[in-house]
Amino acid sequence: MLLRNLVTSLLLYEKIRTTRARAKAIQPIVDRLITKAKNRPPHIAVRFINQIVTHRNAGQKVFEVFVDRYKSRPSGFTRMKPLGLRQGDGAELVEISLVDGASEPETPKEKPSKKS
Repeated sequence: MLLRNLVTSLLLYEKIRTTRARAKAIQPIVDRLITKAKNRPPHIAVRFINQIVTHRNAGQKVFEVFVDRYKSRPSGFTRMKPLGLRQGDGAELVEISLVDGASEPETPKEKPSKKS
């Protein structure tokens, strides 16, 4: 159930912060969900996605947003960015996010120069 909730949160919020081991565990699940939604007929893909995803809006978001976004990308829908160690137990924390998403870091804009 923990992995299902993590997958659902990742699909809803497009990035989550968790340990490296958990991120590595959910990465293939998310890739498989998006690939099934892209390649299978909708009535079959919905059944597969609803077995894993625990929130209705996450399943809808896969079809409405991610299928169009990743139309040309064959795989590799997630990215893990290391964040350091957790304070209490020293576990490695990572931020796992969906690539090409709204959570992409923006390029820094040039500041206008001040005239004296």
